[in-house]
Amino acid sequence: MEELLAIRARGLTKSFGDVTALDDTDLDVAQGRIHGLVGPNGAGKTTLLGLLLGLAVADSGHLEILGAPVGRALDAPDGVAGFVDGPALYPSLTPRQNLAALAALRGPDAPVAGIDDVLAEVGLTDVADDRTRGFSLGMRQRLGLAAALLTKPRLLVLDEPANGLDPAGKKHVHGVLNRLAAQGTAVVLSSHHMDDLAALCSEVTILAVGRVVFTGPLSKLATENRELDYRLVTPDPQTARRLADEAPGVQVVDAEGVRQDAEPLVVRALLPALDALVVRLVEKGVALRELTPVVSPLEAAFLALTEQQEDGR
Repeated sequence: MEELLAIRARGLTKSFGDVTALDDTDLDVAQGRIHGLVGPNGAGKTTLLGLLLGLAVADSGHLEILGAPVGRALDAPDGVAGFVDGPALYPSLTPRQNLAALAALRGPDAPVAGIDDVLAEVGLTDVADDRTRGFSLGMRQRLGLAAALLTKPRLLVLDEPANGLDPAGKKHVHGVLNRLAAQGTAVVLSSHHMDDLAALCSEVTILAVGRVVFTGPLSKLATENRELDYRLVTPDPQTARRLADEAPGVQVVDAEGVRQDAEPLVVRALLPALDALVVRLVEKGVALRELTPVVSPLEAAFLALTEQQEDGR
């Protein structure tokens, strides 16, 4: 069965003077999915997020959000919420007062979630009556998320939502976003925190100078990307090293000053060659305790993309 799309973008182009921020950009995001947006600074991520929130309109191309075409600024359909460049708050008001003011702007008949409910969902109940002027960056980010949840969104668009969050706050926000996706909300988030994107997103889109250079499941990056380094831990590192040395397409990476029989063993390979090595280890009775990328496929793709831009290729 074909997935219902929360976002369908085709050929979006947006320029600011002589600068082309988006250049013939396509994007599909299905309902109930968390979709990551990745790219170096200046890649066009913020511009694309602004189009999705209705803060600007594309110069050309076609954009549908929640099944409705978007043709002018401030024209995003009901059910879209989020923030770009951090949430805007009234510093002299408390979280509860900020949310009450936002709810009032929507009018008396607009459907909104309970203020206390969304404050509890983002973990701000204990500071609900403190002025936001003294809030940390992470607390402001969580209040921005609460403001977005107030509208019961079907599409949530977030720019760097993990900024300033400690590990507990990050875990809390991850839980909120996963629950929303499980309930059918589409989530688009931009972040430079690759571990967050890898943990949350089922799909990613990588932008470079306004163009899409990759879009698809995270698992596809491992097969399409360059060779990756993997940390290999076994109870018999000497045998594992010998088998890795003999394996076609596998290179053992030796760190300077590290003994050759030390753990963990680091190997460099494409995914098919790595799979073949694992099969060979098992055949020889070598148990596999750990096999993890030294750098995630997403981060490796991002670094490769950044290097290409710096080299002007």
